[in-house]
Amino acid sequence: MLRNPEQTIGNLIDKQSVSFIASVDSDGFPNMKAMLPPRKREGIHTFWFTTNTSSMRVSQYRNNPKACIYFCDKRFFRGVMLKGTMEVLEDADSKEMIWKDGDRMYYAGGVTDPDYCVLKFTARSGRYYCDFKSEDFET
Repeated sequence: MLRNPEQTIGNLIDKQSVSFIASVDSDGFPNMKAMLPPRKREGIHTFWFTTNTSSMRVSQYRNNPKACIYFCDKRFFRGVMLKGTMEVLEDADSKEMIWKDGDRMYYAGGVTDPDYCVLKFTARSGRYYCDFKSEDFET
């Protein structure tokens, strides 16, 4: 049983160089994508990612905010799935909050580039896998 989910899962998340996000397409099928790790997180409840406003994923989240994110520690074969909702944020405060100097290589127009936006994921529940066992939890 997870004694301290926030710490155990938070540590797993912070050590990963790749995260996976899922959206739902117009036919109701899940769509998964590898992403860079979240730029910011608050506990295991709220996560912020950068992405292109013009991306298919942004379009899908605008049509259906149901989402899932997944982090996997392949060395120890542990993972955590978080289910919740994804918001597309385009306000200046959100964009500036997670902007990094090297982002100009992805968004030539800088922090005000119209093709730069923020995905804010808010978790409702999760499932943690470790030592051949899975455990559901609420966030």
